[in-house]
Amino acid sequence: MALVESLQKAIDYMEEHLKDHITIEDIAKQANVSPFHFQRTFMILTGISVGEYLRRRRLTLAAQELSTTNCKIIDLAHKYGYDTPESFSKAFRKQHGVTPSEMRKGIGKLHSYNRLTIQVNLKGADPMKYRIVERDAFQIVGIKQEFSCVTEEMDAVIPKLWDEAHKSGTIDLLIQLNNGQISGLLGVIVDFSGQKNVMEYWIATEYIGGVPDGLSRFEIPASKWVVFEVRGPVPDAIKKYMETNFFRMVPI
Repeated sequence: MALVESLQKAIDYMEEHLKDHITIEDIAKQANVSPFHFQRTFMILTGISVGEYLRRRRLTLAAQELSTTNCKIIDLAHKYGYDTPESFSKAFRKQHGVTPSEMRKGIGKLHSYNRLTIQVNLKGADPMKYRIVERDAFQIVGIKQEFSCVTEEMDAVIPKLWDEAHKSGTIDLLIQLNNGQISGLLGVIVDFSGQKNVMEYWIATEYIGGVPDGLSRFEIPASKWVVFEVRGPVPDAIKKYMETNFFRMVPI
């Protein structure tokens, strides 16, 4: 339960500091994990990035203040981390469908996002198949693309990258090159940037040898791995597995 408590502590920290400037490093520190692993876990469990969660919650609170107080829009913009009323209005309209001024006139309906809490599901009927693997550093080769952690962009960019890799023959090339312990293809996320809220996604394979033309190389450091067996289409099968066997985050 320590992991559950740590993640909930990080969520509570975000809620307590919605009006402050906080970084992914600040948040991940509360859960005692790296920024990369916290962001990845949070995204798998919620379907959105940490940055997107903060934005939604801040704009939810801003809308509540607009409807219940006479606070000036410029003051609200500054309070919730926007440099100008224009940038605040743009973000507000993206979430709620109306500008702050229109909302005060009773136009449109607000989109409210409640805070998250972790709900633990204990299920023992379906056994979890896993193994512990300890490996030295190894090399993967493939293609990569940077993408935003915003869920909508992830859902569009990653499938498109795989589709293009199929059409270009890259998938066939990677299958032919595969000569390491891991058979088949890999989808790897690396180089998370909390400041830019972006990640780097790789389609790759484990390969021993020089880097072939047209491909890039990345070294996976020596680590101990917990390998879970998940069957089904990606990424839905992985998300379902996490929710079924571990825990999930729900709004309250």
